[in-house]
Amino acid sequence: MMNKRMVLFCLIGLTFSVAVAVAHNNGKKEIILHGGKKGNITFPHHRHHDIVTDCMVCHKDFPKEPGALQASKKAGTLKKKQVMNKTCLKCHRARKKAGEAYGPVSCSGCHVK
Repeated sequence: MMNKRMVLFCLIGLTFSVAVAVAHNNGKKEIILHGGKKGNITFPHHRHHDIVTDCMVCHKDFPKEPGALQASKKAGTLKKKQVMNKTCLKCHRARKKAGEAYGPVSCSGCHVK
């Protein structure tokens, strides 16, 4: 039979484990983004987690929730291509210039028809 101290210790451990799991909710592995006439984009979300460790680098412009990009564009809080031009391409080009691994730097690198 467990004593009160042991029960309290187990509850604290469980609470911590749940808090860590919630804090590390990193969304889907890949996200399909509406890409307009050029075709949709399969965004490797978890690959970006390994490289861009601060979620706010990208999520400063839109919330961390499904459909946030499209909803923000529709609401007028994001302009079309704003994130791509000011965040994605800027980062990819800077990494390329620095000689680091980088993502696509042209439209056809992301859009799939």
